[in-house]
Amino acid sequence: MMRLYQRPSDELVVPSSDFTGIITVATAGTEVQGPDISAPNGFYICGHPSNTQNVWIMPHGEAKTSGYCLDAMQSILVRVACLYSLDFDADVNGEKLCYIKA
Repeated sequence: MMRLYQRPSDELVVPSSDFTGIITVATAGTEVQGPDISAPNGFYICGHPSNTQNVWIMPHGEAKTSGYCLDAMQSILVRVACLYSLDFDADVNGEKLCYIKA
């Protein structure tokens, strides 16, 4: 029997100092590696409301062309164990991404 849905673990994420955060891409075209923060169920990542252009999420070490584009206030659930496994980029300097543990 094929499993179509796997229920998330029953572990609760306890709010801590790293429960939410903001990643800033200071220089467009220069990827920023995510912080060494882990979450058992992944992260919700959102383009910051003040962004004027697109921000990008991609696997660490990959090009922006293999990434996922987010506009301001657009979000995605990324099922990775640690933000360190992702890189972030932007189309203009100073754009931000917000994250919260899922």
